[in-house]
Amino acid sequence: MKKTTATMKKIDSEEGTGQASPSQLIDARIEELKDWRGNVLARVRALIKQAEPEVVEEWKWRGVPVWEHAGIICTGETYKSVVKLTFAKGASLEDPKSLFNSSLDGNTRRAIDFHEGDKIDEEALKALIRAAAALNASVRAAGSRKKSSSV
Repeated sequence: MKKTTATMKKIDSEEGTGQASPSQLIDARIEELKDWRGNVLARVRALIKQAEPEVVEEWKWRGVPVWEHAGIICTGETYKSVVKLTFAKGASLEDPKSLFNSSLDGNTRRAIDFHEGDKIDEEALKALIRAAAALNASVRAAGSRKKSSSV
């Protein structure tokens, strides 16, 4: 973690604002990894942005990259032997290519664990990202309709 702190301090001083943006913190995380995990996280991030151009990057829970559009789409956690992409509402998503391979027992979340050497099914992942963003938008719209009809 010392390396992360040093990288973040460097970003802070370059910006002059005293605080790095979530995108800068994700950049720093990718750079700090310097191995296959950084490459996978960078590739997944690029695919998320391609699939959902209006995605917002966040940095939550003391160091977890988060991608949002009308709510959390997914998080990108890095561990020693896995890059874990956890979909906040994954249990509600169709997964025709069976990308989800982790956190399968819960009622809400689902995850994809990427291990060193795994090939990413890019088109299937982008379809899953788009489906998650659409689900978030539909849930948000349904909530707005309920509020306006109860007024």
